[in-house]
Amino acid sequence: MAKAYWVACYRSISNPDALAAYAKLGGPAIIAGGGRFLARRNPSKVYENGVNQRIVIIEFDSVAQAIATHDSAGYQSALKELGNGADREIRIVEGV
Repeated sequence: MAKAYWVACYRSISNPDALAAYAKLGGPAIIAGGGRFLARRNPSKVYENGVNQRIVIIEFDSVAQAIATHDSAGYQSALKELGNGADREIRIVEGV
C-alpha cells in the first residue's frame, strides 16, 4: 500500500493566536492518527511562480489513515480553534 501525504498550504495567516491554539490541538491529533511531520515552515526558496507561504507536509501510511485523521473529532476540534485565522488549503495525495 502506498503512503499518503497531507500537504497544507497557507496563503495567509490573519490571526497568529488562533493558529497557535489550532497547533496545540492539531499536532497531537495528527500524531495520534499516525501522521509524521516531514516539513513545517516557510519555503527556503520558491521557483516557477511559487508563493513564499507556510507549508506543512505530513506522511501517513495510507490515504484512508490521512482522511480518518482529518475527519477525527480531535482534529475537528483543532479546526474550530483556527476558525478564520488562516487562509489555507489541504491536499491529501497518494505517494508513488
